[in-house]
Amino acid sequence: MEEPRVTDEAPEGYVRVRLDLSYDGTDFSGWAKQRGRDTVRTVQGELESALQVVMRMQDLVQLTVAGRTDAGVHARGQVAHVDLPEPIWAEHREKLLRRLAGRLPHDIRVWSVTEAPPGFNARFAAIWRRYAYRVVDHPGGVDPLLRGHVLWHDWPLDVDAMNEAAQQLLGEHDFAAYCKKRDGATTIRTLQHLSWERGPDGIITATVRADAFCHNMVRSLVGALLFVGDGHRPTDWPAKVLAAGVRDSAVHVVRPHGLTLEEVGYPADDQLAARNREARNKRTLPLVGPAAGAGCC
Repeated sequence: MEEPRVTDEAPEGYVRVRLDLSYDGTDFSGWAKQRGRDTVRTVQGELESALQVVMRMQDLVQLTVAGRTDAGVHARGQVAHVDLPEPIWAEHREKLLRRLAGRLPHDIRVWSVTEAPPGFNARFAAIWRRYAYRVVDHPGGVDPLLRGHVLWHDWPLDVDAMNEAAQQLLGEHDFAAYCKKRDGATTIRTLQHLSWERGPDGIITATVRADAFCHNMVRSLVGALLFVGDGHRPTDWPAKVLAAGVRDSAVHVVRPHGLTLEEVGYPADDQLAARNREARNKRTLPLVGPAAGAGCC
């Protein structure tokens, strides 16, 4: 379903409210409501319904989110905003958090409901999103208590090799080779951080941060790097796929349950408006030439 028209300020007579929330994506068909499929369970649908009920609103509540997650993907630090009539907000602001806790299903929790600063837009004001993807390569599989959040990879993984390959992907690039194409949407992104670390519990966590992500980008990058880690591809292969600029059939989109949106970053309040304008500009890469090598693979 299409989002409402996204603006940088609440309409006159309304208050823009920021919500910080978490959810287990296992039983959801992603964040976004789906047009003509009201029976499909989504995070947006559940949350909008709960807000409308607890505030006894006649009109539909419409949320704007920092990043739409796919079916099965989890979130620990998702951010959304909603514009509420001033009288409704004044009446419910002190009790809204507790009432939502009593109304929402147990796989969604709202942790904070606050009046947003001027210029705040959950989607366009964000300067980065940070995801984590969790994998284990133990020959026995995944701890049953973690099976809904950790992928089992049945080959031993070389974390150093994956980190070497990951460093070659950083910077601003056209990530078309790692994205599911959407009409009219750019695939140019700035990958700010990508690293792997094996914890004492054996869980290998990929930390991925970018200004934004295109569809399937994180799960495709993880799939390529796992092929490096298990020795099926050399460390320069993911960068070569990126440079080719087209989908490679060898790049697998890994399963969604290992992926969690951990945090969304925003600039200082006095920089929100500028960030909104910048985020709306369609990006193009600079011309390639001898002086354009910085950040290239």
